[in-house]
Amino acid sequence: MGTYLITGATGGIGGAAAELLRDRGHELILTGRSPERLAAVQARLSGGAHARTQEIRQINADRAAGPAGGGTGTATDARVTTLPLDLAAPRRLEAALAAAGLPARLDGLVYAAGVAHLDTVAETESDEWIEHLSVNLVSAAELTRLLLPALRAARGQIVYVNSTAGLRANPRWGAYAASKWGLRALADSVRAEEPEIRVTSFFPGRTATEMQRRVRAQEGVAYDPSDFASPETMARTVVAALETPHDAEITEIVARPRP
Repeated sequence: MGTYLITGATGGIGGAAAELLRDRGHELILTGRSPERLAAVQARLSGGAHARTQEIRQINADRAAGPAGGGTGTATDARVTTLPLDLAAPRRLEAALAAAGLPARLDGLVYAAGVAHLDTVAETESDEWIEHLSVNLVSAAELTRLLLPALRAARGQIVYVNSTAGLRANPRWGAYAASKWGLRALADSVRAEEPEIRVTSFFPGRTATEMQRRVRAQEGVAYDPSDFASPETMARTVVAALETPHDAEITEIVARPRP
């Protein structure tokens, strides 16, 4: 079994990917901004069908005072670890990971975190640009840099959950699309520079997540989850890429909801 770090684990695609990987018996390091939401995800993955294999324990209570990533420390059970991180503050990630004591080998990084705020370029102020770029791109690059030694040790894989906005920019999506185009460039660069690590760019179309609910509100349109692909469907695509035999590499995947 492998060890996978998932950002955005409290969101739609990230949370669904965590569920699928946990079902397969992998060890997980789940990150998100909210310690409370992470604890809820951990509790869900530690119960039910998983309960027989779990031995819940608390580690290093001294760290609960709060790592530099903006959270309240690291909590773990036998297979699921949670690590609160604020990806809007990429300069703090190195200290947070150092305090967490991550494993020396990492089979995969799934970067599924993201933010999206819609507005025209004329109305988008610098703070919005900075937040989009920090969460959707700079923190992805920084986590990649920090985790490369562990990924190299395991000849692991990175899946960057991008967006179809990373393929085409539409009106009012400028800041989000720019960050996702940058994420695609990051993936291409890492793939070329790290031949022992497989790198996948995943471009999902609109998915029934809380982010999509907020986007529809910004668009002034009612949110109906049946209009979109489910996060579970999109997560299956992520896991399929991770489970591809090592004699092949899935470099790019585009998945769109069917009408």
